[in-house]
Amino acid sequence: MSFLKGYNVLDLASVGPAARASRILADYGMNIIKVAPVAAKGAKQIEPVFHAYGAGRGTQKIRVDLKSDAGREAILRLAKSVDVVIESYRPGVAARLGVGYADLKKVNPKIVYCSTSGYGQDGPYAQWVGHDINYLAVGGFLGCSGTDAEGKPAIPGATVADSAGGGMQAALSIIAALLNAEKTGSGSYLDVSITDGVLNLMSLYLDQYLATGEETRPNNAVLTGKYAWYGVYTCGDGQHISVGAIEGHFFKNLCRLLDLEQFSGSQYDAARQEEMRAAFAARFKTKTRDEWVALLAGADTCTAPVLSIAEVVHNEHLRARQTFMNARHPEKGAFEQLGPVLAGGERQQPEHQVAAPGTTDSDTVFARAGFSADEIAALKTSGAVE
Repeated sequence: MSFLKGYNVLDLASVGPAARASRILADYGMNIIKVAPVAAKGAKQIEPVFHAYGAGRGTQKIRVDLKSDAGREAILRLAKSVDVVIESYRPGVAARLGVGYADLKKVNPKIVYCSTSGYGQDGPYAQWVGHDINYLAVGGFLGCSGTDAEGKPAIPGATVADSAGGGMQAALSIIAALLNAEKTGSGSYLDVSITDGVLNLMSLYLDQYLATGEETRPNNAVLTGKYAWYGVYTCGDGQHISVGAIEGHFFKNLCRLLDLEQFSGSQYDAARQEEMRAAFAARFKTKTRDEWVALLAGADTCTAPVLSIAEVVHNEHLRARQTFMNARHPEKGAFEQLGPVLAGGERQQPEHQVAAPGTTDSDTVFARAGFSADEIAALKTSGAVE
């Protein structure tokens, strides 16, 4: 995808939301320069060859010792030739290293500088460390989700906060800031808090509470399981089917096809929800999941199968939409990975060639930024760059 071709991103982050933001920007055409620590000094990061953000699709990699004067100066010089910088240090660390927004703005006034962090650059929680589950907890997501067998909030099956709360928010903010830079000639500093992104995901319930004082919890609202017609049911083969028949006409279609038309006029009748739930549960156990899907999914009932990861990968609909792409690793051989599913237009992708382990693109990246061959050699000899 080439919508954003021509923009260059200097990515000082490692994993998490910043890596996902870079993946989105790369899939839309931006060139990502991933800055990793030099091997001798940096903490080892997990970089599985099969992850799209680890395999480096649309990414060039360099290793720089930011704690050395030569390494820091190399980054400042690189910053003159890029449009965006992304970092995910704990608040204040980038400035202490000499690669904060104030430092880079001096050399490139048009720079868009995006800091991603768990709780934001200021506030009482700013220095807290955390991961996806922590941001979902503070943002109210876990408190509104279903519970596990012990009655505790269930752990989601996806990195919701990192991906939707942080990565997508960061990518959208960067694109907006670039549009502003094109109009005004001025760069921007972006304080992307993953927890803030979770709040955006929870806006329906937060706004409701702020306006009415009504608090959403598991099983007390439409989307958290209050009604029988919005939930998950076990089928006769032990597999599961999701039901989301919110609109009245979809609900009536569902009742008709389940042969439970006695409930057609009782969609929101609180007194009949448990009776309805028990009837739905009993009826769904009379056929396998796929039999119910064949009967219901295409019949305007808002039903769909609950798929395992293996089933997702082999799903006929997703395969027809060319959701997955081929990749090849010099040691591991051929495999598939998730393609740029957020991109519009043509989805057919060429095979992605994964770089050999330990290789970097330092010569290419620094040469493009105006470094001479002797300067690049000197940086490597000093150990500031690999």
